Amino acid sequence: MARPPSIDEAQLLDLLMPVFREKGFEGALIGDLSAASGLQRASLYHRFPAGKEGIAEAVLTKVGDRFLWILEPMRTDSDVSRGTEETARRLSDFYGAGALSCVLDTMTLAGAPEKVREHARSLAMTWIEAMAEAAQRAGCRPEDAQRAAKNAFLRIEGALVLARVLGDTEPFAQAVALLPRLLAPEQD
Repeated sequence: MARPPSIDEAQLLDLLMPVFREKGFEGALIGDLSAASGLQRASLYHRFPAGKEGIAEAVLTKVGDRFLWILEPMRTDSDVSRGTEETARRLSDFYGAGALSCVLDTMTLAGAPEKVREHARSLAMTWIEAMAEAAQRAGCRPEDAQRAAKNAFLRIEGALVLARVLGDTEPFAQAVALLPRLLAPEQD
């Protein structure tokens, strides 16, 4: 009879995600992942036979699941502004009010395998598409909605980079607070 895992998959990925957030794919060493998880290297390889790339893929899948939850109010609330405000609140929580790096950004730094980079790219596009859909539901023309969504994405991601570089989370707070007005502007 097989011994049950000492830690479940969701908990394990929650412990591994910060390593990739802080160090990126290339900088995240198996020793770092082992230390963060409390599992021996052999246990990590047993759970993720594809090694670090398999771990990164699993972490990105977990991030994708969280993004779906984060984006859900923006996609489903009949009041687009209210739904976007809730999505903004959830984004702020996910990024520790701007204190945490974006795993999509750090996972695509130099050295990441193409499969990992493509997974991160796909998640970013899902995020942008959800924002564009919200902007269209708020009354924007498709091309304006797409532009607003990319602008919002750039503001949030840029603010996360600025927070990491300068240690100042205020621009992130401003970018997230601005999200409802960027996607659901007051109609004249």
